[in-house]
Order: sequence, then structure tokens, then C-alpha cells
Amino acid sequence: MELIWYLDRATALVAYPALYLAVLTGIFYNTDRFGIIHRGAQRVHIEVSVFALLVMFAHSLLGVADTYLVATGQVPQPAHSLNYLLAGVGVGAGALFLLVVATLGFLSPRRFDRPWGPTVVHAFAYGGFAFGTVHAVAVGTDIVSLVSPFGAAALAFLGYVLLLRLLAQVKPGLFPDFAGGTT
Repeated sequence: MELIWYLDRATALVAYPALYLAVLTGIFYNTDRFGIIHRGAQRVHIEVSVFALLVMFAHSLLGVADTYLVATGQVPQPAHSLNYLLAGVGVGAGALFLLVVATLGFLSPRRFDRPWGPTVVHAFAYGGFAFGTVHAVAVGTDIVSLVSPFGAAALAFLGYVLLLRLLAQVKPGLFPDFAGGTT
């Protein structure tokens, strides 16, 4: 029974950084103005995203099993209440749902018509990552104090990179063309 908790935690600790890298490489994936960063993102984004999804699915299955064991009293309850745990698991389920829908936007683009085209649907990955972040902070509270300074900086960096990408698309003349073209 304890093994399920360890495996659940281990998959979470691997899934979150993998999802972070998937989001980071996804930001640069279709933005050729960032040159070598764009080319690097195109080389690894899909593979990193698939890896992240596989680990996330494993975490989801183990998380359901662990939550069942806690809810049925077979293992000790965490320091927070059962309702809090279930709410955190619900947020995690929301993250899983959004990430699966975002993946479908990529895998089966013909399923989605305007205004919900595949690009818009694939952007749900940002929401899924946000829900995953809330889930990690809510349910993984025993590690928050350890990673919160780094985590806040990492999230701020993602926001900065996303803002740079959006600005580069809206106002391309503000930034040099790192791809080597002219502005």
C-alpha cells in the first residue's frame, strides 16, 4: 500500500517538470522569429509532450488508487482533510481533462471547427498546466516550502516567455529576428 503512495509521488515529481518543458518548448514551437530556440523546440516538443502525458497518465491511475485507499481508510489520511484531498484530486482531474483535449487538438485537428480550431484547442494545454500547478501546490503541500522559491521563478519565466512570444507575434518590429531574416 505504501508502494502506491511512493509511485504516485514519484510519477508526479517526474510529470510536472516534463509538463513544464512541454509548455516551454510549445511556446517556441511555432515562433520562427526565435531562431535556434525555435528549431530546438521543434526537435523535442512532441517527444517531451508524449513523455509528459504518459507519466501524467501513470500518475493519474496511481493517484486514483491512492485516493481510494485514503478514502476507504486503508491508509492514513494526509495532514489535510479528506474533502481538501478530494478537491485537490478534482483539480488534478481538470488538468488531465484539459491536457487530453489539448492533445486531441493536435492529434485530430479535423474534429474541431472554427472558432474552436486545432490551434485554439491545443492552447488548452496552458490551462491544463495551470490546473496541474494548482493541483501540485494543493495536494503536494509537503514539498511546497522546498520548491516554492524556484517554482515561483520558473512560473514567472514561463509567463515572461509567453509574453515575449505574444509580443513578437503582435508587434514583430519590436524584436530582432533571431531566425536571421529581416524585420
